[in-house]
Amino acid sequence: MLFISVLFREPTGTDERAEPSFFSDLNLDQVFSQVAAGRDEYDLAPFFRIPLGDRAGVEYRHEVFRDLEDSATSNAIAEFAKRMRTVREDLVQSRKLRYRLQKQSWFLGAARGYCAAVRALAAALPEAGLPEASLSSRGLTAFREYLSDYAGSAAFAWLAAEADEVARALDGVRYCVNVRGNRVTVTRYEGEADFSADVVATFARFARGAVKDYRSGFRSWHEMNHVEEWIADRVAQLFPDVFSALAGFCERHADFLDDTVRAFDQQIQFYLAYLDFTAPMKAAGLEFCYPRVSAHDKETEAEAAFDLALAAKLSPHSRVITNDFRLSGPERIFVVTGPNHGGKTTFARMFGQLHYLASLGYPVPARRARLFLPDQIFTHFEREEDLATLRGKLEDELVRIRDVLGTATGRSLLVMNESFASTTLRDATFIGERVLETMTCLGLLGVYVTFVDELASLNAACVSMVGTVVPDNPAERTFKIVRKPADGLAYATAIARKYGLTYPQLKVRLAS
Repeated sequence: MLFISVLFREPTGTDERAEPSFFSDLNLDQVFSQVAAGRDEYDLAPFFRIPLGDRAGVEYRHEVFRDLEDSATSNAIAEFAKRMRTVREDLVQSRKLRYRLQKQSWFLGAARGYCAAVRALAAALPEAGLPEASLSSRGLTAFREYLSDYAGSAAFAWLAAEADEVARALDGVRYCVNVRGNRVTVTRYEGEADFSADVVATFARFARGAVKDYRSGFRSWHEMNHVEEWIADRVAQLFPDVFSALAGFCERHADFLDDTVRAFDQQIQFYLAYLDFTAPMKAAGLEFCYPRVSAHDKETEAEAAFDLALAAKLSPHSRVITNDFRLSGPERIFVVTGPNHGGKTTFARMFGQLHYLASLGYPVPARRARLFLPDQIFTHFEREEDLATLRGKLEDELVRIRDVLGTATGRSLLVMNESFASTTLRDATFIGERVLETMTCLGLLGVYVTFVDELASLNAACVSMVGTVVPDNPAERTFKIVRKPADGLAYATAIARKYGLTYPQLKVRLAS
């Protein structure tokens, strides 16, 4: 089986996309920032900007995630990543150091660490067909086969054998440093007595219980001082063959890192980082699932879904509100109404998040989900006025939605939140109708959060979703968004009744 990538089924070129503008509106910038936290060296950001447009690509990643659910597999790969991090740190240190012999020593250590990491992972990933084999994904199975072949190749065997040989030769170097006054002499070790053992034995008889240690410790610096460098140079002159072999090894294996192994080390973090990010939420009882996806079928649904960015901010003991939704048949657009601060915007963000996370091949925050793979995602959220454009707020919103609808296709997804709230009810209704009609004609999926109840039943493509309140206390939000006809007037009546402001209540109060 030919190994291409643990992320992509087919070869892909370098893709340096800018961060999409909708990341901030959907709070995906916060999500991916936390996913990649502590992993700056892997540069995961570009992978978050490349959604997959086909079901086969998404399922390819789902397979890898399922393999990583096995603790033995994930632990072996995590240990490999830890070893590779040490290898990179040693290589960086080797380049930073000034003294030649010290640079070569760090380089040799990096090469030996790399060989050990490759061998350990090759041994830890079981071969296909064995009873204990746990790998079923095409990505990890193909990589295991590649790694097995690579670890058994002549080139790798030469690298490992030569590194060990040079290290053994260096370990065999023995020398003496003789200091007389201001004269320092470096010689080969010829079996001279080790007086340090005699000194320790002599003074041991004076020790009575715990004693204070008056010895002065050495500072641990990576960089050698000029005296150490001078001694090392003399040692190298005494053992020219050993140090010549070290120099030759560094020259011959200057690029010992295999490109495929290095790419795997980076790409597997796309999975491990997300698993680490979601682990606390799973431990708190929140559910994630592998969604059924399609690039053609627009029937969309989710059960017990939640806003991932919001859940990540809450403490483990906080209650996270989940919501369900479903679009079927001709239905394409959720029109969400209800009281302010009732969870409407969170629902809209959640809808966009679920679809984008699904397009990355990530498990999504829901008990069960069936999602569409859009070609593009657009958002239309409220913006502060920009004096540089010389446009008012309403004009700016109209220009932005015109640009969006002019670019969107029938496979796109659009999330609109409290759009056109700066104008009158009459104008907001008129503009909203025109926008929803255009969205319906395109056939795209969308969420339209609005204060205009009339828009919720505009046509067959629009589905009314309403933010609910506690029946006995309409001032208290449940943050549940349910499918039912818009009834904003009922909220106003309930609130007026609570505070004694209905017409009958006012009549009684005024009469008294």
